[in-house]
Amino acid sequence: MMVAGIGSRKGVGVQDILAAIETALEAHGLAMTGLSALATASLKQDEQAIFSAGRELALPVIVVEDAALRAASSRAISRSSLSQEHAGTPSVSEASALAAAGKGAQLLGPRTVLGPVTCAIAISGDAA
Repeated sequence: MMVAGIGSRKGVGVQDILAAIETALEAHGLAMTGLSALATASLKQDEQAIFSAGRELALPVIVVEDAALRAASSRAISRSSLSQEHAGTPSVSEASALAAAGKGAQLLGPRTVLGPVTCAIAISGDAA
């Protein structure tokens, strides 16, 4: 399973989300068709652009509950004090991707930042 974790500022557009996902995948030499799901933190569940991106890509959007997000946070590569303050995790995109990809998941690298959106790619332990 390959998951794109998404973090964003409030009010981003769907094109911002899609561009960040594409940029993150390209950084790892991967194609959009390899994605299994998008993921984000529960505090982002009202960001319609994330769900619109999921619909456009025909992928489910997994909303990661706070406890699972915190549990995955220790494995985040990137550290943002703003993210820590607002979301309780050093990286919403990285922790979301890790939590959604399941036990033994690994990040392929640090999050990609594209304007107001961050995207991190994680693969499940069984796909590594």
